This record gives sequence, C-alpha cells and structure tokens, in this order.
Amino acid sequence: RNDGTATAVWAGEQTTSTETSPTFDRVQFAPNRLTAYTEISSQIMRQSQIMIENMVRNRLMRARDNALDVAALTGAGGTAPTGITGTSGVNVITVAASPTWAKIVDFETQIAADDAAFGTSLAYLTTPQVAGILKGAKRDVAGNGFIWEGNNTGTGSINGYRALTSTLVPTGSGGHYMFFGNWNQLKVGQWGGTELLLNPYTRLKDATIELVLNTWHDIAVAHGQAFSYSATVHPS
Repeated sequence: RNDGTATAVWAGEQTTSTETSPTFDRVQFAPNRLTAYTEISSQIMRQSQIMIENMVRNRLMRARDNALDVAALTGAGGTAPTGITGTSGVNVITVAASPTWAKIVDFETQIAADDAAFGTSLAYLTTPQVAGILKGAKRDVAGNGFIWEGNNTGTGSINGYRALTSTLVPTGSGGHYMFFGNWNQLKVGQWGGTELLLNPYTRLKDATIELVLNTWHDIAVAHGQAFSYSATVHPS
C-alpha cells in the first residue's frame, strides 16, 4: 500500500523539477485456521427425506461466513484475524446518548478529514435495533426527514450513503456497534479452498459420521483512516 504521497511544486519556466518519492509498505497476511464439525448418525442419513448431508454442509459453510464477518468487524487477533476495531488509524466515535444527526454525520466527517472518503463502497453498518431508532429520529427540529431513510436490506440510506444492518454486528453493555467506511479497503485473504470432508471412520463403531470444515483466512484493513466506528450507540 502507498503510505506516503507524491508532492508537486511550482517552478520557473526552465527550473529543474524537484524529485518526489512516494513510499510504500506491505499489508501482510498470515493464515488463521477456521474450523467446525458436525456429527450425524448413520441412521438419520438413511431415514431422512431430505439431503441431510447437503443441509449440514450448507450450515457449516454459513457458520464459516458468519465467523468471517464478525472477525472482519471486531476480530481480536491471536488465533483469529484482527478486524476493523483492532486496526491502527481507525476513527473511534463516542456516542454518549441516543444518536443524533450531528453525531452520525461525524462518522463521515472523520473519514473525509483523512482524505479517505472516496470510491463507491462507502456505507454505514449497524444493528437492526439502532436502525429502528434512526428511522424514527428526526434530522432536525424542523422535521426535515429522518436520519435513516428506507429499509434495512439494500435501499436504506443515511445522508446519501448506503445503510445496512446485520445481526452479526456486535452489541455490548456500553451500547451497539456502528460502522461507516470505505469497504473496499477491507481485505480478506484465503489459503487454498474450503476443506469440507466427510469422515465415516473415526466413530464407525458408534454408527456416527463426522462432517469437518477447515479453512484458512486472514483479514486486513489497507488504510485504517478509511473507517469510523462506535461501540456506544444506544438503540433506546
């Protein structure tokens, strides 16, 4: 990634140009193992009127996707990736009471002040409970619209930016999380494909089959300044 910009200078008609040297560093990834398994009896495999194995496979894949989403937001590092909230340079917003228009707009302001408000992937993300409050909160005393306009699933907007909800966005005793950012700056790495294997041998004497998922990922934010978040947004 580029961590130092080029600089242009004004010069005379035939004056030698001044050299500028933009600098670069690396966004580094290391594999973190994400795993899950489910046991199924051989009997239910024979009794089921649905494709029970495929259903369990799909559930394990959904569990993988959910774990990746949570890690991307608030992963703490260690055996898990480091998410947005653990990345240096990310803007932290404190919402001390119920969210106001001025405080929500501050999410955008901090990113714009860091010259990171560019591209088509800028969007808000929060919990359904916070969205519910913002849909009923007026932007100003004159009643010119609500902070959140539209639905939760794709057409919602805040101040012209997309606004989405997910039940995977964390909640805590201090409030709910809310994010705003340039989401194409969030990078997800994967080593190889997803390993999802059926093991009929280990528990053969119990007539039990294991479906085991293993996959290796890492997550990195290319530029922390491209995101703002708060862990203290009060939904009521």
